[in-house]
Amino acid sequence: MRAAPTILHLDMDAFFAAAEQASKPSLRGKPVVVGGLGPRGVVATASYEARRFGVHSAMPMGQARRLAPHAAYLVPRFAFYRAISGQVMELLGRLSPLVEPLSLDEAFVDLEAGGLADDSASARAVGERLRAEILATTGLTGSVGLAGSKMLAKIASEEAKPDGLVLFEPGTERALLAPRSVRIIPGVGPATGDHLRRAGITTVADVVEAGEDELVRILGRSHGAGLYRMALGHDDRPVVAERDAKSVSVEDTFDVDLHDRLRIRLEVERLAERCVARLRGSGHSGRTIVLKVRRYDFSTLTRSETLRGPTDDPLVVREAAERLLELVDTTGGVRLLGVGVSGLADYTQEDLFAQAEASEDAAGDRAAESVEGAAPPEVPAAPPTATETAVRRWAPGHDVRHVVLGAGWVQGSGLGRVTVRFEEPGGTAPGRVRTFPVDDPDLEPADPLPLVPGGVTGAERAAPVVRPGE
Repeated sequence: MRAAPTILHLDMDAFFAAAEQASKPSLRGKPVVVGGLGPRGVVATASYEARRFGVHSAMPMGQARRLAPHAAYLVPRFAFYRAISGQVMELLGRLSPLVEPLSLDEAFVDLEAGGLADDSASARAVGERLRAEILATTGLTGSVGLAGSKMLAKIASEEAKPDGLVLFEPGTERALLAPRSVRIIPGVGPATGDHLRRAGITTVADVVEAGEDELVRILGRSHGAGLYRMALGHDDRPVVAERDAKSVSVEDTFDVDLHDRLRIRLEVERLAERCVARLRGSGHSGRTIVLKVRRYDFSTLTRSETLRGPTDDPLVVREAAERLLELVDTTGGVRLLGVGVSGLADYTQEDLFAQAEASEDAAGDRAAESVEGAAPPEVPAAPPTATETAVRRWAPGHDVRHVVLGAGWVQGSGLGRVTVRFEEPGGTAPGRVRTFPVDDPDLEPADPLPLVPGGVTGAERAAPVVRPGE
């Protein structure tokens, strides 16, 4: 534990939903839910207005619609969120060389390593300045927690929500933690929480009272001893600037179970292409290809194949995923498919010999199947209907531009028509609504507009960094 609260935890407030409200004047102050809109979609983020109706992250979208039928339901715009996250992380990087991102909207910062804070007063000043800079740069709010450890800093930021700052003074950890649920301790999930509850341990004070020996008996040596230390407020985990990725994966849940084997294969091929694109974007290659299949009865199967050398070749990944698919019985239907690559390495020149051998083996297998007549000829997929095109192209919440009416966003689409609200982030009143045919030549998808006028970085609005003693 540190003697000064120099570990900062930032958590943006209802990030996805807040970004949508900031970019759409008609949604400000109203319930907004962002996530998958299909029958099996889940909530990614709900605005604070939607949370009052009981909507929360990871909730099935159908349940959210029943709780908040009048909320705006939008498809995520991840490229937009990543751009805003980049602005926020840039601000954090100016505070310290040690910034540990946990997600697009959350990160730890070691202020001591940046030389910006050495006591409570200076730490609080940095936190308040950061919140002001984030608002000026992005138009969004974030909550800040400050403490002498990562665990306490994260708890403090949660208490600060929304749009606040909470600082826990070092030395007060035991008193702060004692009355709280044991679930607040990192590593205590639902299963461990239930296990402890059955033993009569529900609060952090109960953990301390039980003692290390009892916790080791209940949870095992490593978990029990670690939990006891955390309950005493002892958290020496450092802020780590580089978090090595362990795997890269993509998956899709389908509105209707897939039964056609050819359709399933085509989906696996598409997922493999997306996975490789993400793998290359992260600057990695990988040795192990993983296929995930969730069947009609919710049973989930994973199959993997380890290659002779690391690869980021889409052909190699696709063919490996197809071989793994042959090992899975999909007769009853498939509700989810996923393709991943693990065993990551920094991007290097391919192992051409191993890759060539794998390709030759796959080619030989295909030739044998053709001779034996075992492989049916591939049938081109049927062209999408107009309604399917509308759903894909005109996703609710996504940006469009009309030749005459300018920038707007999709409110909804169906039956060959799309409804658009024309408004921009800087507007103060809701924009007008118009409906068009989905193939209107004057209407096109567009890139998101910046939330703050005058640029996307907002660097010119950031206050200069003043270090202690300067």
